[in-house]
Amino acid sequence: MSYSDLAKKIAVVTGGSRGIGAETARRLAANGAKVAVVGRDETAVDAVVERIGRDGGTALGAPADVTAFAAIEGMRTSVEAELGSVDVLAAFAGGQGMPMPTPEMPIERWRQVIESDLTSVFLTVRSFLPGMVERGRGSIVTMASSAGRQPSQANAAYAVAKAGVVMLTRHLAHEVGPRGIRVNCIAPSSILTERTEQLIPDEAKQQIAAMHPLGRMGTPHDVANAALFLASDASSWLTGVTIDVAGGRVTN
Repeated sequence: MSYSDLAKKIAVVTGGSRGIGAETARRLAANGAKVAVVGRDETAVDAVVERIGRDGGTALGAPADVTAFAAIEGMRTSVEAELGSVDVLAAFAGGQGMPMPTPEMPIERWRQVIESDLTSVFLTVRSFLPGMVERGRGSIVTMASSAGRQPSQANAAYAVAKAGVVMLTRHLAHEVGPRGIRVNCIAPSSILTERTEQLIPDEAKQQIAAMHPLGRMGTPHDVANAALFLASDASSWLTGVTIDVAGGRVTN
């Protein structure tokens, strides 16, 4: 799928160094967007930028810790100076969902997960939103999880954080829609990223696949498809929605 309206737009993808974020950055660039790839691992960020360049796209590495507002502000300033005003913001950083019994969860771990998976989204949006409001346009895509939509094996802090991302998205959509800005969310289920490929044994992958009506685990490409749709004008009448990229495993 291609979205011609994305050509020459400026996009920022946090969590862009690996997995879903990296695939989304590559797909945005393949559609002609100029992409800032944001992550903490500079080597991984550089690898994504290099691949985009080899494929004929335009990308900028923008290492930053998105739990620190000063770091985000510095990254935004650099991106705007290098590429221009941002049209598309994909706030995808996070991913602290490893199982942990709630009675055993250290308080500091709870705070760390909330910071990583919810506060980071707020801080990122807080940095880029004023410029979008001033220009009267913009598309923001946030990253939740099926763990924020229904109980799962993920830890409680992660579930709460991702449910918070869903509500933050809805709140923002209502608040800034009249200013020409759309805010939508993606909630993936079991996705075969580089990390999960390594961590999950083959037998467990088969069991997880069987839990989904479509009979397989998802891929970063599946999620990137939804992200590009929400970023583009193809979804111009959508805001405040959460798309469950979950292979049919959705509980209403």
